[in-house]
Amino acid sequence: MKDSLQSQQVDSVAVKTTGHSGEETQWRCDRIAAPWGPTTSGPDAEWLFRKEFEVQTCVQARLSITAQGVYEAEINGRRVGDHFMAPGWTAYDGRLQYQTYDVTSLLSVGRNCIGVRVAEGWFCGRIGFEGGHRNIWGPHPALIGQLEIYYPNAIVETIPTDSTWLVTKGPIQRAEIYNGEKYDATLEVPYWSTIAPEGATKSAHDWVPVLCMSPLPAQIEIVTGIGEPVRRTETIKPLQYILSPSGKSIIDFGQNLVGYIRLRNIQGCRGHKITLSHAEVLEDQELCTRPLRQCDSVDEYTLKGDENGESYEPRFTFHGFRYAQIDGWAGDFSLMDSAEAVVCHTDMKEAGSFSCSDELLNQLYQNIRWGMKGNFLAVPTDCPQRDERLGWSGDLALFAPTAVLLFHCFDFLRNWLIDVWHDQQALDGVPAMVTPNATLPDLVWCRRKPCAIWHDVTILAPWALYEETGSVEILEQQYESMTTWMKILPRNREGCTHLWDTSIFQLGDWLDPDAPADAPWKGKTDAQLVANAFLIHSLELMAQIADLLHKDEDRLSYEKESRAAKKEFQEEYVTTNGRLVSDSQAAYSIAICFGLLTPTQQERAGSRLVYLVKKNNFRIGTGFAGTPFLCEALVLTGHIQVAYAMLLEKTCPSWLYPVTMGATTMWERWDSMLPDGRVNPGEMTSFNHYAFGAIAKFLFDRVAGLQRTGPGWKKCRIAPCIGAELSGASASHETPMGLVSCSWKTSNLSEKQSSLELKVTVPHGMACEIILPKGSGELQKTVGSGEWTFETIFVRDYEWPLKPLPPKS
Repeated sequence: MKDSLQSQQVDSVAVKTTGHSGEETQWRCDRIAAPWGPTTSGPDAEWLFRKEFEVQTCVQARLSITAQGVYEAEINGRRVGDHFMAPGWTAYDGRLQYQTYDVTSLLSVGRNCIGVRVAEGWFCGRIGFEGGHRNIWGPHPALIGQLEIYYPNAIVETIPTDSTWLVTKGPIQRAEIYNGEKYDATLEVPYWSTIAPEGATKSAHDWVPVLCMSPLPAQIEIVTGIGEPVRRTETIKPLQYILSPSGKSIIDFGQNLVGYIRLRNIQGCRGHKITLSHAEVLEDQELCTRPLRQCDSVDEYTLKGDENGESYEPRFTFHGFRYAQIDGWAGDFSLMDSAEAVVCHTDMKEAGSFSCSDELLNQLYQNIRWGMKGNFLAVPTDCPQRDERLGWSGDLALFAPTAVLLFHCFDFLRNWLIDVWHDQQALDGVPAMVTPNATLPDLVWCRRKPCAIWHDVTILAPWALYEETGSVEILEQQYESMTTWMKILPRNREGCTHLWDTSIFQLGDWLDPDAPADAPWKGKTDAQLVANAFLIHSLELMAQIADLLHKDEDRLSYEKESRAAKKEFQEEYVTTNGRLVSDSQAAYSIAICFGLLTPTQQERAGSRLVYLVKKNNFRIGTGFAGTPFLCEALVLTGHIQVAYAMLLEKTCPSWLYPVTMGATTMWERWDSMLPDGRVNPGEMTSFNHYAFGAIAKFLFDRVAGLQRTGPGWKKCRIAPCIGAELSGASASHETPMGLVSCSWKTSNLSEKQSSLELKVTVPHGMACEIILPKGSGELQKTVGSGEWTFETIFVRDYEWPLKPLPPKS
């Protein structure tokens, strides 16, 4: 148990907190819980805490609050703030976030009441891999908070959590992330967060004094956090009502999303139950819940029998779904009019936009956006729907360069990386596979075994944030995490002593489409080759990072080590003519993009990659590791039209195959849904995984042509790759310098000639290099801030459509 949550009576204690900028604040408050908490063996109902107090005319009032669990506060019956699943999910054995709200407008002169709902959340509810575990960070929830009321003449009154608070159980009888929420309206507690009016009927609920607990362990800091909170960001009305073959009522929201369903106009007798079951897809026109594994994803509402109608929405759970089955609906109002989906995710501001003349590519981009939104909820998760929803490091390591183009996620990821380092220290320098580390000792492979790519997140994610913002502070913050990983990474003891220890199991090109459904690590690319390519890439980045931080000795060491590792890589995996021992799309793509080949080898590797792509009928042959680099490797070796042929391919496996199957988010597997509409029979099948969405960077960089060429966007390049049957594209990005955007369109003048018009907006302080096709060459110039329009005529010197290799006779 990471926090024993010792249950003993203590006096008020000072709680040390660290603010965003590092300042310290002293709180005078207790950590409080329900007295029955220590004896609770399984999931418990929500706890309602309350405290009455007097207020005079005040200048300002602030509530600082957190929970080991999740909370929602009210003052005089009115909601405090708009956060969802607060205080968020961190490595609870190291950091607990708190929030501060201005609540001046919620107070009134005279008697007031503050009430706080608290539930288990990630802290002690079931979470983790392979069905999860309970009580990973502690055996029950707890509440910490204080209300500060500022009066004239600098008088401050503090209402802290202490022994004078009362607690009872609330109407939410179950509040679990995996299993959903059960709300029994017959158990609602009248006036629980307000002052009961004169003559009001006394509540039948028993309010009892809270249990005051020992202070938090010294190693746990209470911090304000860095990133934006999770919020309810929008609502979506259902598009279709479906009566399933078995007679079930199913509603389709038309979009795979993360959040929950809000019901209005609920009618029925007291005690009647309505059940909401969630799923991402249908199979045989029935709700398909098998991919959820050990996750019910079911909410239940028990009516109190209000003749005026009732409303319900969950507070302490979320689901990944497009479809919902509603059982027990009754009344005069239709489901279509009464239900709406509430979308929830970390409230990041959108940073980029993309569109082009191909509507399937536009839908692909929207799928990537929705996949990122749904999986950036408190931490960057792998999936939002099944019994997992964990901060898998490998997914983020590969997606981070794309993530920063889509949303402003610097603070969000910086906050998560602090926990990456915390978990890494707890595991003797080996990063955790998931952060916060929700694995237990019985899952040994998830805890202390080094793994390429997944653990390279310690370097790859901070570097992506640096490139986007130009901020060396993120590199400074994570430098010890990076260097620790590089030191502890196990090398061979003989032979290629600068490469990975060959006895270490590697996940390699995870989810290669040719890998067995039950063994996604058994792809066609040598896992050691993949691991060593990423090792060399990380070493080269470390040399650059050390240089930026003026650590000259480290820089020289990393440069020397990367050269030695690259030499051994060449000797071990590359022939003189540029063939790789793993003759696969992933091997060539990674080697080309990481610069592991000589110029002659690079050219020949590009030709071999083209051969493999055409041999595979332009279908994708890569998994997690190779996919982000596949199209870019083709461009770097002069084969843009082949890259477009892959990008626009519609048969499985391809980026557009899921789009043609109706996908509205990215899938975990290329064939999560089979061509006949049935769900992949594998146990690991999600319809909302963002990793393969790394192709969005190619859409920005190559299709629209908007490329960052200097850290923080002080320099950029606009060089659209004209090809296929694309007649136009546009992209924009909110950079630290301001908004940069480009938009191009072509028109055919003759059989071979076309005109190109390009419009560009460049913010102040940015130098923008423009590269356009002109005749048989290129037009190149550099411009500064302003709005620019360029026109040119060029020769279309490519064939379309490209043809795959003919089958052997």
